[in-house]
Amino acid sequence: MKPISFWRRLLDLIAPRLCVVCGHRLTVTEETICSTCNLHLPRTGFHLNAYENEMARLFWAQIPIERATAFFYYEPHAETANIIYELKYKNRPEIGSIVGRMLAKEIQPSGFFDGIDGIVPVPLAKKRQRQRGYNQSEEIARGVSEITGLPIYKKVVRRNSFKGSQTNKGRWDRQENVEHVFELIDAEAVSNKHLLLIDDVVTTGATCIACAKALCQTEGVRISILSLGFAKS
Repeated sequence: MKPISFWRRLLDLIAPRLCVVCGHRLTVTEETICSTCNLHLPRTGFHLNAYENEMARLFWAQIPIERATAFFYYEPHAETANIIYELKYKNRPEIGSIVGRMLAKEIQPSGFFDGIDGIVPVPLAKKRQRQRGYNQSEEIARGVSEITGLPIYKKVVRRNSFKGSQTNKGRWDRQENVEHVFELIDAEAVSNKHLLLIDDVVTTGATCIACAKALCQTEGVRISILSLGFAKS
């Protein structure tokens, strides 16, 4: 662990950093989530049985799924939902990379990343990305890449339209909302590769399925999926 610099300590004194979950002050050694909230984060543990778990079953018979995991169970009004809310809506892209690193460090010993060739963050439509200023899935992917060394493929698939948020839609409406909105734009880059698709939250799996189907238009693509949150639909 790198030593904490004098300037970091001074900055924490002048402008204290707060836990994104509980709002309490972070110590100089903590990042984004305090130790107490990290300890009580409702982890899924899906990476320990990465093909046969509640999240992976969403993708069976839909796409050539290899593995699937999420860091924690997501409930919209729980304190832990602040991780996603702050990342997506409060201009806090650093949360994605920090929590991405936390997640990757935690599940790497299980072999979850073994054999994966590269990461594909679920893309946003251009209009939505301009509004937000960044793609939250890409920020998560950045953190995962820093730990695993896996390359990020940013320009292999494109989202052509935004049909409205998925947040308040049911299972079938979610599927219709994202059907045919993803387009493969660089088939050669992903041909015969095992790709890790990264999203912020998986609920019905509709977005990841639609994006994976676009990627699978080229030969030999296999898919694994990773998200920060898993919401039981």
